[in-house]
Amino acid sequence: MRAIRIFFFVILAIVLMLLAAANRELVTVSLMPEALAQFTGGRWSLTMPAFVALFLAMVFGVLVGLVWEWLREAHLRAESSRRAQDLAQLQREVGDLRRTHAAPRDDVLAILDESARQPAAPTGSGTTLPASR
Repeated sequence: MRAIRIFFFVILAIVLMLLAAANRELVTVSLMPEALAQFTGGRWSLTMPAFVALFLAMVFGVLVGLVWEWLREAHLRAESSRRAQDLAQLQREVGDLRRTHAAPRDDVLAILDESARQPAAPTGSGTTLPASR
């Protein structure tokens, strides 16, 4: 997987260098139309190599896409956070129930449980039960 990633980055770097070498001429990028630039009083244009303008446009597009997706998935993050809080609440409840269940029980119930676990004593001729009528 690492080799594929390195191969991809090498190919990307070669393509970007070829793009930069092929687009070295200067271009003027206007940030505002000429008619509106007169009213704002300033020069709203930049002169730069064409590949810089292309790279800046790509970076701007990636940033806009990241922000768009982050805003689009806000409800998913909120739902995930709510479910994480619900899960933590349920885990606390289960822990409380386990501690309560493992706690010592009533003395009478404990005696009955002990007698149920002990094997019954062999009954001989003597019995503690009342005689049948």
